[in-house]
Amino acid sequence: MERNSQSNKGGQSYRSSLLLFLAASIWGVAFVAQSVGMDYMGPFTFNGARSLIGGMVLLPLIAFRERSRKRDAVEEETPEKKKARRKVTLIGGCCCGLAICTASMFQQYGIQYTTVGKAGFITTLYIIIVPIMGLFFGKKVRRIVWAGAALAAAGMYLLCVNETLSLNKGDLLVFICAVIFSIHILVIDYFSPKADGVKLSCIQFFVAGIICTIGAFLVETPTWSALVSGAVPVLYAGVMSCGVAYTLQIIGQRNLDPTVASLILSLESVVSVLAGWVILNQTMSSKEIFGCVLVFAAVILVQLPEKKRQPEGGAESGVPCPAAGGGVRSRLAA
Repeated sequence: MERNSQSNKGGQSYRSSLLLFLAASIWGVAFVAQSVGMDYMGPFTFNGARSLIGGMVLLPLIAFRERSRKRDAVEEETPEKKKARRKVTLIGGCCCGLAICTASMFQQYGIQYTTVGKAGFITTLYIIIVPIMGLFFGKKVRRIVWAGAALAAAGMYLLCVNETLSLNKGDLLVFICAVIFSIHILVIDYFSPKADGVKLSCIQFFVAGIICTIGAFLVETPTWSALVSGAVPVLYAGVMSCGVAYTLQIIGQRNLDPTVASLILSLESVVSVLAGWVILNQTMSSKEIFGCVLVFAAVILVQLPEKKRQPEGGAESGVPCPAAGGGVRSRLAA
């Protein structure tokens, strides 16, 4: 029974990893759409439109799931538990929306004052920031995860940075973005086991969209003509990047440690380079290819099974332990 339980946990971990990889792939390809969209409108307008579209895309899915439950007479929770879950989902969605809105705007404004290569590398520092923040919550991180984080950071440096690093206004803004993205990952890790993942994602984007829309009218001049001209990139970013990818992230993180999740999500930059190569005919240097290899190696490394130590006198267990370390999330969520 214990071996079957471990096997089931391992299977859930691999499925969650696949969901997060799909999310990273969508975000990587969305880099092209996001870049084109900024030619038509400001950052607040673009982020506001894509977030609201992402929230609206999820409404039919939520309605369909509710009808299915009523039709199948599925009643898994008492009214009191349902009320509590709704409250947690609302609070979690607002927290996630505020975090992702803030991080996205810091990143967008920071890119205006620094290079794309620097911004890409600095943003991926959340790979290191996540486990460091986790330590303040009493979380323990395996040595192999730290090694994977360092390897991924080295890979991202080779992949994204083409000049000597120096700290300026843009670098500082993007670094703040990386810190807030780390908080976003930990917030999702806290709320996702307690809340409805799809509803959490939907609320997240409506909150972010409303905040960005208010910002657009305060500091920009949004127009319908600009939205129509940039409709294709906005729709892709809203439907795929927001509506689909972030939902995959929320669902995928249910069975993964946030540090492992951040490493897999770092593949976004790798996919963006590949998308630029395939879609925009951009070539990759040998250094960039080597960076891709290092990041993929880091993701594989951090998910290697670990043998559990048995008490003295006991035989060593051959049952693999998922790299996620299930106890980490439960302590944070408690």
